[in-house]
Amino acid sequence: MAPNHALVFGASGITGWAITNLIIQGYPTPETFGSVTALTNRPLTREAAQWPESDKLDIVSGINIMTDKGQAGFEEELKAKVKHLPEITHVYFFEAYVMDPDGEKEVAINKDMLSRAVRAVDKLSPNLKFVVLPTGTKAYGVHLLDKFPFADSVPLKESLPRIPEPYASQLFYFAQCDELRSLSKGKGWTWCDVIPDMIVGFVPQNNVYSLAQWLGLYLSLRREMYGAGSEVPFPGSDKSYKILSNDSSQDIVAKTSIIASLKPEKSGGERYNAADNAQPSSWSQKWPVICDYFGLKGVGPPAGDVGPDPVQFINENIDKWREIEKKHGLVTGRAGNERSYSGFPVFIMRLFDFDRHLDMTKVHEMMGDQKAEVDTKTAWYTAFDRYRKAKIIP
Repeated sequence: MAPNHALVFGASGITGWAITNLIIQGYPTPETFGSVTALTNRPLTREAAQWPESDKLDIVSGINIMTDKGQAGFEEELKAKVKHLPEITHVYFFEAYVMDPDGEKEVAINKDMLSRAVRAVDKLSPNLKFVVLPTGTKAYGVHLLDKFPFADSVPLKESLPRIPEPYASQLFYFAQCDELRSLSKGKGWTWCDVIPDMIVGFVPQNNVYSLAQWLGLYLSLRREMYGAGSEVPFPGSDKSYKILSNDSSQDIVAKTSIIASLKPEKSGGERYNAADNAQPSSWSQKWPVICDYFGLKGVGPPAGDVGPDPVQFINENIDKWREIEKKHGLVTGRAGNERSYSGFPVFIMRLFDFDRHLDMTKVHEMMGDQKAEVDTKTAWYTAFDRYRKAKIIP
């Protein structure tokens, strides 16, 4: 049987990176994939990406899906730059989404971006078998906070209906899924939707949505300022400290995506939760483990209050962080600039104060012998080790 060939859109992103990394390292077997083409918008070298050397890897940077040259221009660019294009069998569309304050525009932009990419590969890759689309737990309405529609339906199952209007029409996930359903009709390829919650992982380029990067910077700074063994209050509230959820480490999301894509007869048109463990956990369990990596003591939030905002703390002590960068020869540009300003840690660790854990029955049944689970220590320490190896944290 001829090997498969993977095309990863958004290969420098948190899950696209992990899919590329796993395929290079021979997952699920060394013979499964003959090549992986890693598409990135910004320039990226293999060394900066921390990927191992491999004859399977081809990195293609600078391709703009929404080029003003239109569909034909995008297709010409793919033909010119992607050497394995006629052989591509599997597409992993992990391209960063485009934000817009106007919900209707955001839906249209992101649907069109997916549509242009898939139409191009469908036309130029006659061997296409499968497309994987990542969505996320916003599909269950977790971003609606106090309006979370499935509070009485946890653990969250893939069989739940779409969130109610007007919210469903303002979430591009659903438009993208509908587009894939339409594009694949009558074709020789199919698709699935993978649903992670908060993804724990490494990104080679700055990403304000990587909580592991934020906490790596924050806890490294606290260690330097207050010393080993010092206490670090949890950044959220007592309520958010105790709620149940599932982390989704990048390797688990990537493995789920790859295995689902190799089982089209089972996974075609389906949606799968992707998380580290069938057993949910709380920050009260995770926070001490995370802080221990840095030699710190993670404790609960102050009584009746919330702990420090990690981003605010970094910004207020940016000169000290610059000293740490210089002292340890770290990569710069991860803090103290407009790209690093973010309320993301507070949103995840403070505003999510309700149970939102996932049912893993369906995905584990689909994965069969390839079912994989990891604990908090493995998930977070793997991410921190990768940031340390890349000299992003000391």
